[in-house]
Formats: sequence, C-alpha cells, structure tokens
Amino acid sequence: MYKRIRDLREDKDLTQQELANMLHITQATYSRYESGDLDIPTAVLITLSKFYGVSIDYLLGQTDNPKPNDRKRH
Repeated sequence: MYKRIRDLREDKDLTQQELANMLHITQATYSRYESGDLDIPTAVLITLSKFYGVSIDYLLGQTDNPKPNDRKRH
C-alpha cells in the first residue's frame, strides 16, 4: 500500500534520511512507513501530499489519479 511513497521519493532522487529530516522523524521510522510496518499518521500524510502535489487517496493507493481534489473548503 505504501509503495507509492517510496516511488515518489525515488522519483525526486531523495533519500529516506532527507524525507525523515523534513518530517522531523528518524530514518528508521520513515523506513517503516515505506515498508508498511507502521501506519502513517494523518499529519504526515498531509505533509507528503502537499510536498509531492498528489492526493492522500493516491498515496494510499485508493486511486490511480495523483491529482489532488480541487474542492473548495467551506
């Protein structure tokens, strides 16, 4: 399920350590996110979604459309 966060990271030529630093977590924790051994907290999903410019549904494999939903908030 979390293969996409690895693929997106690799597409940007970033290391796990670089992403971990951005998220203020350890590399080991980030590695566990990518392997699916640890659920990704909502705040981290939001940060990754904004960083990569993709929807959270895309990150979680719920859609193949990477574009974020353009719904306006009320």
